[in-house]
Amino acid sequence: MRKTAINSLVFAVIACSSFFAAANESAVPAQPAVVQSQSASESAQASLININTADAATLDRELNGIGAVKAKAIVEYRDANGPFASVDELLEVKGIGAATLDKNRDKLSVN
Repeated sequence: MRKTAINSLVFAVIACSSFFAAANESAVPAQPAVVQSQSASESAQASLININTADAATLDRELNGIGAVKAKAIVEYRDANGPFASVDELLEVKGIGAATLDKNRDKLSVN
């Protein structure tokens, strides 16, 4: 009788502890996910490259598929034609195609 009571008590403790551990694990990850998404959107806004003010070195360093020659062409186009009205206007620059623009669209701004 004593052995059965102890076994029942041990089983009850193990069952309850696993239940509370599972409940605790499901509640914890929700909070950090919100914080990460906020900081990710803030850093994305802060790291946009303004094509109306960036120099050739910045364009060369930060953009995919843009080397020194294309970066210089972007700056020369901007100097000759004035500020870009939209990111899509980069397609007017010789050597910048739709594929290159699409690779970098999320990094660029005109403000």
